[in-house]
Amino acid sequence: MSRPSDHYDGERFFNPTVNARPLSAVPKMMAERREPWPAHVPVDLQKPRPHDPAAWATVTFVGHSTFIVQTAAATIITDPVFSERASPLSFVGPRRVRRPAVPLQDVPSVDIVLLSHNHYDHCDLASLRHLARRCDPTLVTPLGNRRLARAAGFRRIVELDWWETTNDAALPITVTPAQHFSARTPFDRNRALWGGFVVGIEDRHLFFAGDSGYGPHFSEIGSRFENIGLSLLPIGAYEPRWFMRDIHMNPDEAVRAHLDLGSARSLGMHFGTFQLTTEGIDAPVRALAHARTVHGVADALFSTLDFGESAHIGQS
Repeated sequence: MSRPSDHYDGERFFNPTVNARPLSAVPKMMAERREPWPAHVPVDLQKPRPHDPAAWATVTFVGHSTFIVQTAAATIITDPVFSERASPLSFVGPRRVRRPAVPLQDVPSVDIVLLSHNHYDHCDLASLRHLARRCDPTLVTPLGNRRLARAAGFRRIVELDWWETTNDAALPITVTPAQHFSARTPFDRNRALWGGFVVGIEDRHLFFAGDSGYGPHFSEIGSRFENIGLSLLPIGAYEPRWFMRDIHMNPDEAVRAHLDLGSARSLGMHFGTFQLTTEGIDAPVRALAHARTVHGVADALFSTLDFGESAHIGQS
């Protein structure tokens, strides 16, 4: 593990600017009224569109925070979660209301897995095991997640601290700060780091935020990495604000992050799949439309893809 730093005290990681709510606040949050979600929303299964050589990247939205990003250099998957529940148990915990729009067996051969942190709705060992066995990809993740990656069967694991970069000059990947926390059990809170990723692809950058509250790190990422061609930003799981503000952006903050990053285009994620918080299933997309109007951002510059939809980004 790394030496003490501005986000690590020698035993646990922490956010330099805010503190996540303590576990003692969870019962109060769970007691808040939750907007009803449907038990099931139909999703037409899709296969990712093949990458168009005329495009900078071809992006397919699988659901929640899982995207398949195809480029000329590599195929990348973000936080792959294909299981029915985001839980350590198969019979309890948040259950999908939308199935993965791309079945796991139809995911193209993956070169790189980006694993942002160890929460169950982002780190699904069953999905990781499948990808490790079938594709033998490289997994890139923040510090402290190597044990999980090994348990999933990955042979090539790159663990990085914030602002550290892989050695691959053709496809450099930098782990960036995020405002969040980690835990797989009640006893390992913040023993592993969380983060986002900037991936250098040709003359532009891809940014995957992972999970994050809104903070000054977005401006810093934007200042360090010019020409961000696409940002994948969370827009859901943000209510109640008194509990979620520091760890999950709402759509208005996501639009502000888009502007801070100087991103040419952004796509929303982390919505409409698992009911993790109290807002309604359609609230994030509606609120994103309002936030675009408030901040003067054109619809095409920050949107959401339909579940299973593919988009060619930066097409010439």
